[in-house]
Amino acid sequence: MTTESVQTATADEEAAVYAVLTLAFSSDPATRWTWPEPKTFIAVFPRFAKAFGGAAFAKGTAHRIGLVGAALWLPPGVGPDEEAMGPLMQETADAGTAVDGPKLMQQMASHHPKEPHWYLPLIGIDPAHQGKGLGGALLKHATDICDRDGVPAYLESSNLANVPLYERHGFEAIARIQVGGSPVFTPMLRRPRRR
Repeated sequence: MTTESVQTATADEEAAVYAVLTLAFSSDPATRWTWPEPKTFIAVFPRFAKAFGGAAFAKGTAHRIGLVGAALWLPPGVGPDEEAMGPLMQETADAGTAVDGPKLMQQMASHHPKEPHWYLPLIGIDPAHQGKGLGGALLKHATDICDRDGVPAYLESSNLANVPLYERHGFEAIARIQVGGSPVFTPMLRRPRRR
């Protein structure tokens, strides 16, 4: 288990956080389905991470452990930058993804909670530091806030191997999403726990 504490990532650390997330997602089934060519993945993923979860930096909800683990949480009322994400996906996603991707996104949107909630677009640990409890520490830091404030949390797991970690932190699968040749996505909701 880690002894390092979770810190708020600053705007000066944004590039380093995106680098950690790029490493962490380099073998993610959904990410590599979207960008299977390594050069494209390396070039595009930091831009995707910024559009998907970058608002966390302005809100003070980008969390890091050292510069080897990060989580971008969007607080209630804050969402991904759809204006940046749409064109980025259209311009860079693999041709095969372009067919099933929009249908997949529609299904994912249908499971997104309507009530105020914390949303976790991205969490990742540098592969050289995985298995040390860093992901769990990042999750606990944010879910403690959710519990304190009585607010649910929501995420979509793009890797079935990560579902047990989220379950250990109180998230419950609410659906299973797969379209055509896409990997399985697992939308997960966590109700706040009483303190």
